[in-house]
Amino acid sequence: MGDLIGIAILIAISALFAMSEIAIAAARKIKLRVMAEEGDVKAQAVLTLQENPGAFFAMIQIALNAIAIMGGIVGEQALSPYIAEFVSLFYVGPLAEQISFFFSFFAITSLFILFADLLPKRIAMIMPETMAMKLVLLMNAVTYALKPLVILFNGISNLVLRIMNLPTEREEIVTTEDIVAMMDAGAEYGSLQQQEYHLIGNVFELEGRTLPTAMTTREYLVYFDIDDDSETISAKILEHPHNHFLICDGSLDKLVGSVESKEILRQLLKGEPVSLKEEIIDKDLFYLPETLTLSEALNAFKAAARPFAIVVNEYAMVVGMVTVKDLMSSFMGNLVTFHGEEQIVQRDANSWLVDGATPIVDLMRLLEIESFPNNSQYETVAGFLIYMLKRLAKRTDYVIHEGFKFEAIDVEGIRVEQLLVSRVVEAVIIPDEKIS
Repeated sequence: MGDLIGIAILIAISALFAMSEIAIAAARKIKLRVMAEEGDVKAQAVLTLQENPGAFFAMIQIALNAIAIMGGIVGEQALSPYIAEFVSLFYVGPLAEQISFFFSFFAITSLFILFADLLPKRIAMIMPETMAMKLVLLMNAVTYALKPLVILFNGISNLVLRIMNLPTEREEIVTTEDIVAMMDAGAEYGSLQQQEYHLIGNVFELEGRTLPTAMTTREYLVYFDIDDDSETISAKILEHPHNHFLICDGSLDKLVGSVESKEILRQLLKGEPVSLKEEIIDKDLFYLPETLTLSEALNAFKAAARPFAIVVNEYAMVVGMVTVKDLMSSFMGNLVTFHGEEQIVQRDANSWLVDGATPIVDLMRLLEIESFPNNSQYETVAGFLIYMLKRLAKRTDYVIHEGFKFEAIDVEGIRVEQLLVSRVVEAVIIPDEKIS
C-alpha cells in the first residue's frame, strides 16, 4: 500500500512540473503585462521568468527525469505482485513473469502519461495565465533549491546554443500578424464587436494603401479657370457645392491657387458680381506625391494643418485631390455614412456592381480573396482588369480569379467605369443515360 501511495505522490508532483512548464511557456505576455501594471505580483513574476527561462527549464527537466526514473523503480515494485497474482488466474507457465512485467510496465506508463503529462498539460493550455501565476512561486523555490544542478545544466545548454549561434533568451516581438490573429480570435469569440474589428483592420491597412485609393481623381475635379465669368462660377458652385475650389490658368497642370466657396458667397451677399479677385485666392497650395501611403498622408496633414492636398505624380502632373474626410472614410469604412454613391453594390448573393475606381483592398476584404497577382502594379479593380488583360479593357471583357468573374460592363472612352463581379458556379455535367 505504501508503494501505491508513493506512486500517487510522484504522479502528482510530476503533474505540477508538467503543468507549470506548459503554462509559463504559453502564458500571453500582453495579458500578463496588463495584470502586472494593475499590481499583480505573481503576473510580474511570470513575466520575469519568461524573460530568462533557462534556469526554469533546466530545473523542470531535472525534476521530470528524476521523477520518471523513481516512478519506474517504485511502480514496478508496487504493481508487479498484484499483476502477477491476476495473471496467474488465467495463465501459469514459463512466460508468466514476462507477461506480468509487460502489464506492470504498461499500467505504470499509462498512469504517468494520463495523469502526470496529458491532463496537466491540457489544463495548462486551456488557462495558461491562471495556472502560471498559481505555480510560479513554487517553481521559483524549487529552482532555488536545485540551484547547483540548475547552474550546471543551464550553463552547458547555453554553451551549446552559443556554439550553434542561437539566442539564449526569448525575444518576444508582437507583429502585425500577431495582432490580426488576436483580433480574429476576439471577433470569433465575441469579445470584439464587429464594428471594432473592421475599424482596427482598416487602420492596419493604412500602411498598405496609397493615396490613389482614397483621392478624387483628376477627371472628377471641379475647378475654376482664372478667366471664368460670374455666371460660370455660380453655375459650378450650384452644381457642385464644395467648400474649396481649385483655380487654374487654362488647365489643371497650371494651378494658380484655391478659393473657399464662402468668399464667393460673401461677394454675392454684398451684391457684387462674382469674380476671382487676387485677395480671395489662396496661392499656398499643399501638394502630396501619389506614392504616399494613407498613413503617411495623415501624418502630412497633421503637420501641415490643411483641409485638402493636391496629389501629383512623378512628372509633377496633377492626378487628383484628397481631403482629410477622404482619408477618414478610407479606414472608417461603413461605420460612418458619407454622402455619395456607393462603390460596391450587391445585386444578389453571388454578384456585385463595382465602380472601376474601387480600391482592390476593399474588394479583397468583401470577397475574402487572399491575394491578387502582382497587386503592387495597380490600386483599383479597373487597374487589375487592365493588368490581367495586358491591354485597355473593352465592354464585356472579363477575367476569372479565385472563383470570381470580373467583367467590364460600362466603359467610357478608355476608362472602365463599372464592373460586374460574380461568383463562378461550376457547371455540373450529367452524362446521358444509356439507351437500352
